[in-house]
Amino acid sequence: MKNKHTEESYNSFVKAITPKHNHVINCLNAFWVGGLICTIGQIITNIMTDYFGLSIDDAGSWTSIILVFLSVLLTSFNLYKPIAKVGGAGALVPITGFANSVAATTIEYKKEGEVFGKGVKIFTIAGPVILFGIVTSWVAGLIYWIISFFNIF
Repeated sequence: MKNKHTEESYNSFVKAITPKHNHVINCLNAFWVGGLICTIGQIITNIMTDYFGLSIDDAGSWTSIILVFLSVLLTSFNLYKPIAKVGGAGALVPITGFANSVAATTIEYKKEGEVFGKGVKIFTIAGPVILFGIVTSWVAGLIYWIISFFNIF
């Protein structure tokens, strides 16, 4: 009897303190924040092609570099976290979110030293992303090769 009462009170406590989310508002915020990041990226690409005469490929590379730099800069000044809080996946899914997660981990563990702090902990986020990115691209390439080899499509 006492166990059931404790379980019910625990469940009611968890329900009371669990934040309520408005999924429509979250989706709209992710849409406009992600769209703003993409718009900034497009503006950078246009500037690189129009004013610096770069090709689209080179401008795309520079755009990625600049967006990563801006994300790390905002992270170092503790300004990316509020953007991610509002934008959710819209701020965390683009390359800026990846740069933020790597930079935030590095900043968090800098007190533990260069090797055992920053050097090791930087890969707690980057490692799985790099690993699964490589494995996924390898599997996709293998599927593409099989489809091409046997003229399936």
